[in-house]
Amino acid sequence: MRNIIDEIIKFRDDRNWEQFHNAKDLALAISIEAAELNELFLWTTHDMASTDRIKEELADILIYSFTLAHKYGFDIEDIIREKMEKNEVKYPVLNNSQDDNF
Repeated sequence: MRNIIDEIIKFRDDRNWEQFHNAKDLALAISIEAAELNELFLWTTHDMASTDRIKEELADILIYSFTLAHKYGFDIEDIIREKMEKNEVKYPVLNNSQDDNF
């Protein structure tokens, strides 16, 4: 994961784009790219969306997300693991007898 983040930062720095990559604008870019991903599914079924376009929009979201994480010095793997641990507590696995209540 470190290699891809380094490539993203080099790409950004080679173009002198860091000046545009403040936390607010990166967060907005993530939201906008997520909306573009959603647009691919608008008024259609999930299987009709172009997988090439899904990959492109998802890549944009990840690039901006990794850049924002880099800005704050976050380790991507660590923050994902931390969130998954919180989710395990918040959403415990239910046994079969509990499933019957739904």
